[in-house]
Amino acid sequence: MRIAVALQTPEVTRSVPVCLFAGTFEERLAKAARAGAQGVELMTVEPARLDPARLRGQVESAGLEVAAVGSGAVAFAAGLTLLAADEEVAAAARERLRELLAFAAAIGAPLLTIGSFRGWSGGDRYAERVLGDMLALEAAGSSVVVVLEMLNRYESDLLNDCAAGLQFLSVEGRERLRLLLDTYHMNVEERSPAEALRSAMRAGALRHVHIGDSNRLPPGRGHIDFAALVGVLRDGGYNGWLSAELLAKPDPDTAGQETVAYLRKLLAE
Repeated sequence: MRIAVALQTPEVTRSVPVCLFAGTFEERLAKAARAGAQGVELMTVEPARLDPARLRGQVESAGLEVAAVGSGAVAFAAGLTLLAADEEVAAAARERLRELLAFAAAIGAPLLTIGSFRGWSGGDRYAERVLGDMLALEAAGSSVVVVLEMLNRYESDLLNDCAAGLQFLSVEGRERLRLLLDTYHMNVEERSPAEALRSAMRAGALRHVHIGDSNRLPPGRGHIDFAALVGVLRDGGYNGWLSAELLAKPDPDTAGQETVAYLRKLLAE
């Protein structure tokens, strides 16, 4: 397992609450590398404005890898969601999805994360099917795997827990879709986060893990037993990323440094 941190890309002008480290893009990369992270999860809002080759060079020059491209900032900063009731907003979101996939492929990211970017069902019982068919179709022609993040009930009204995620993936044609489990969201929704991780790994569905404590602060500031969860991941043969996507408190630099130091110590034990 390796450690990544969420960083916003240069075109994002608003501070994304779950992105770590402060400064210019190159300064944030340097801080992440000095802290001991091995990768970054890039949060972008307008990927078509970016130069993937230049950004990839900056990431590699810092001695880091692109672990994933995150879509959460699109909902936060641009107000676009795939299941929006407004047809124009939904169409713009789908075009943004294509841009995100193209950017991820160009920058060498293996994964695109879909959390709040999916939006809310609004009571539409076909929303999950629409979402699944849309993502499967767009991912089919890409080298990038789309990972669905299971969000707690206060942030989404569909796909809240691992069981729902596994059912979602069981539909034929969704082979390019996999799961992202977040320790913060699991703490709200899962009866046993450890068993959720085991279930996802047994099904071959777990491709990414987000780290955040029970209060969405850096690990160690809440009550989640991260040593136990890392033990479960080790036992299940998970060799992917532990990606810090959590509230940048008390400030982005402290949150980033604390998180990476905590995870480095945990993985070394």
